[in-house]
Amino acid sequence: MSAAHPIEQAWLSTGGTGAKNYDEFPDESEITRIVEANPASVLGVEMPAHTPEAVAAGLSFEQALPAAAERLAALQEAGRFASFGDVAVAYRISGGAEPVAYGVFCMVDTAEISSAADEPGRVIRNEDVFIEKVKQRNELNQRLHHLLSPVLLLQSSKGDQLHAAVADAIAASGDPVASDVDEAGRTHEIWAIGGRAGTDLAALAGDGDLIVADGNHRSLAAQVGKLDRFLAVITTPRSVVIRPYHRLVAGLPGSAAQLVEQIGQIGATVTEVDGPPQTPETGGTVVVYGQGRTWEIAFGDIEGTVVDRLDHTRVEQEVFGGLLGRDAGDKRITYVGGDYSASWLAEQVDAGKADLAILIAPVTVEDFIDVNLQRLKMPRKSTWFVPKARAGLTIAELPKE
Repeated sequence: MSAAHPIEQAWLSTGGTGAKNYDEFPDESEITRIVEANPASVLGVEMPAHTPEAVAAGLSFEQALPAAAERLAALQEAGRFASFGDVAVAYRISGGAEPVAYGVFCMVDTAEISSAADEPGRVIRNEDVFIEKVKQRNELNQRLHHLLSPVLLLQSSKGDQLHAAVADAIAASGDPVASDVDEAGRTHEIWAIGGRAGTDLAALAGDGDLIVADGNHRSLAAQVGKLDRFLAVITTPRSVVIRPYHRLVAGLPGSAAQLVEQIGQIGATVTEVDGPPQTPETGGTVVVYGQGRTWEIAFGDIEGTVVDRLDHTRVEQEVFGGLLGRDAGDKRITYVGGDYSASWLAEQVDAGKADLAILIAPVTVEDFIDVNLQRLKMPRKSTWFVPKARAGLTIAELPKE
């Protein structure tokens, strides 16, 4: 039996509501600017404390929740979303640097989530989470009674079959229900697939192991909130690439140069290089930038699993934990996805917004799948999948109790 099902009550965008996902912003003040320019953006619902009104009033996330519910209801009443019953939603992303991506918005059984090798379930969750973020996602779900952001799942066993099936469903469905262009120029389109075709498409999408590529917090929030099902977009390995996931570090006890010297003292090979920082193309070397200086750092070989040897793990354990005495969730560490360039990271350091930038090469899709199927756990914020499903195009209303 499949873990995926059509959406019982879907609300599909009629235009203007699309946005980057709420967790794609290293600088959350950008959310305020987006909502100010486009009040219909779903970001105003997902991140209510960052609307212009909430910022002006100094509201916390919890204090702004009532306004989130009001904003969503107003968008529905204004016709910004159209109602569809019992549909799988075919999804296509085209026009970017990546290959054309296909996926299916559907509902997935929460009981299938597995976060450990001895825990049964076909939805494999693979990263530690930040508990405060899970709490906020659950509070938003309960207040809105709608699920706004999908969990991105990789279909690990029938990816090629799903890829072809979604493309065929789109070809047979005419014009899309909605189309939206993102900041990188990619076009995101959705089609409502109802009846037997929708049921079959969802069943194929949920047949086999599903790996959480993005949305660890959202999937755990579904468990915390005791939801029977959560909103997901199930995609194929051919549809995604992994870009780097970097770190900005503030509040160093000394200078950037002093920290780099300490990294060398714990066994890493440190080489200062001329010019601005560049993202490493392959693993084995990380690049550090601070005080206008750039260093390449190669950690020594160690025994252990493939996860133990990842650059993200070495930075988290040896630099953050060992030298700085910080947990990976420390607020002085900002995680910056691959949509932001090396030059942008350097600008943040030069502007005094951070003391240090750490640039890390991307993990490969093949390694990511292999790690998950071995039931190992990735370090936090180590994979930045692109292209991501656009928020605000498909919303699922939770069933009435």
